[in-house]
Amino acid sequence: MNKNQVNGTVKDLVGKVQEEAGKLVGNKDQAAKGIHKQVTGKAEKRLGDAKEVVEDAKDSVKDAIKRR
Repeated sequence: MNKNQVNGTVKDLVGKVQEEAGKLVGNKDQAAKGIHKQVTGKAEKRLGDAKEVVEDAKDSVKDAIKRR
C-alpha cells in the first residue's frame, strides 16, 4: 500500500463523516464539502492503485531480465 492509497482512503472516510454530519445538522454546504472530499479521496486512491500496478509491472520486467 502506498501513500496515495492511504491518503485517499482517509479522505474518503473523512468526507463520508463530514457529509453525514452536514446532513444531520441540515448544513448543505458541509454535506457538499464532504461529498467533494470523498470524490477527491477516491481519485487519489485510484492514482495510488495505478502507481502500484506500474511498480509491480516494473518489478516483473526486472525479474524477467535477471532470469535471462
